[in-house]
Amino acid sequence: MANVKGKVVLITGAARGIGAGLAERLAARGAKVALVGLEADEQRKVAERIGDSAKSWEADVTDWDALEKATAGVVEHFGGIDIVIANAGIATTGFVRSVDPAAFEKVIEVDLLGVWRTFRVTLPHVIERRGYLLAISSLAAITHAPGMANYAAAKAGVEAFSNSLRAEVAHLGVKVGVAHPTWIKTDLVDSADAHPVFGKLRAGMPGLLGKTYPLNVALDQIEAGVLKRARVIHVPKWVGVLKAFRSFLPPIVELGSRTRVPAADKAALEDIKARGAREAAITGHGGRAAIH
Repeated sequence: MANVKGKVVLITGAARGIGAGLAERLAARGAKVALVGLEADEQRKVAERIGDSAKSWEADVTDWDALEKATAGVVEHFGGIDIVIANAGIATTGFVRSVDPAAFEKVIEVDLLGVWRTFRVTLPHVIERRGYLLAISSLAAITHAPGMANYAAAKAGVEAFSNSLRAEVAHLGVKVGVAHPTWIKTDLVDSADAHPVFGKLRAGMPGLLGKTYPLNVALDQIEAGVLKRARVIHVPKWVGVLKAFRSFLPPIVELGSRTRVPAADKAALEDIKARGAREAAITGHGGRAAIH
């Protein structure tokens, strides 16, 4: 395993959940961690908990100028960048025919284009140090559930993007990884579970596909993957087995949705009527910060 002591690790979406947890763990191993994201107050709290080896920069991963400014600040403060973890992500809930269009598209912009922009801006510095890029994708890249069309599309795009990029930069000494966590107990998942319509829909997911794992499960495996400069990280490992059968999954999802989606579709329309399309779509603190 590689040693991260003295390495500079830039993590987007580091205010809470996986991003904050990785920052704390890697700092404990001697890394210098740069926290980049929208939730400035929360990120500063994370940096303060860590101490002098951490610093926070406020930036929206969909904003080129903000990312350029934050990256320049990181390089000026820490001297360079060795590892970039593109973790920033949001989710919305809603069916394609009724979801708020702006909320739907914001997920694509943050979760997919945000990864591309983060990597593009930081890549020259990572190449200089022959470092490592890690994009956080999801189980949703492999299993495409109803009510999650934008999230599934974005996370599948992150996987494809990372696979292409890996081949492009291998000769430059840069390694590229992609992580596929399943449902992890974070603010985003808790908020989705509390949704009056889609929380019930997710509760009906069978077996392992619907199981929520403690945050430490994700942190353990992603941390180990970063230390190995891993190509792929599955959280938990059964996600990798499932990936081998992905061509069979869409018909299975469709079959299981036949009895549950019609009622959820009706309930979604009623929820939108009661709360408005934008409010009905938003989940999590990150989503609320990103979707104005």
